[in-house]
Amino acid sequence: MGPEQPAVRSVELSEYVEGYLAEDETLVAARSVGVQLGCTPVGAATGAALRFLAAALRAKAVVEIGTGVGVSGLHLLRGMAPDGVLTSIDVEPEVQAVAKRTFRQAGIAPGRTRLIMGRALDVLPRLSDNGYDLLFVDASSTEYPAYHEHGVRLLRPGGVLAFDSVLYQGNIANPARRDAETLALREVVRAVREDERLVPLLLPLGDGLLLAAKIS
Repeated sequence: MGPEQPAVRSVELSEYVEGYLAEDETLVAARSVGVQLGCTPVGAATGAALRFLAAALRAKAVVEIGTGVGVSGLHLLRGMAPDGVLTSIDVEPEVQAVAKRTFRQAGIAPGRTRLIMGRALDVLPRLSDNGYDLLFVDASSTEYPAYHEHGVRLLRPGGVLAFDSVLYQGNIANPARRDAETLALREVVRAVREDERLVPLLLPLGDGLLLAAKIS
């Protein structure tokens, strides 16, 4: 055996994972605008995971909480069935306007997106029970526990609930952190893990991606 090779640093490994699938010009441009507006989109690896999930589910109906500038939505749309419709909810008109442009530049047909302006907690009760294949949440973390219950109601059996940024820069694992955001994230991670209607999985992609498949 030859001499031991130095271990790959975690930051190098993270960069490798993030760069595994390159984003096209439309996504790169939207990502840049999002950063300028203070609305940082999901990372490339998380976006790839969303596309994978939508494709694996053959998703035709997806709900997204937190439209942002359309990066996550475009990843979802590219994985969904060709006639699939993305319902995306956001409270910020400026970023939703950018998302509309992102979808148009990517060649997404207008009928495939339903962008709703408003608070998700006001909009979700109006959506159909058991009518969706996937619910993706990238919004205010203090509301994550409420989205868990809405997600279980909205998803069909076999559907998937996905929460972004649940590790919160590692704060969730630090017992000294007691701020509202960290407490809410701990609560949703616990609640999803203990929910017998769900099969959970926590992935260290980006700032943490919590997934749960609905089994009943």
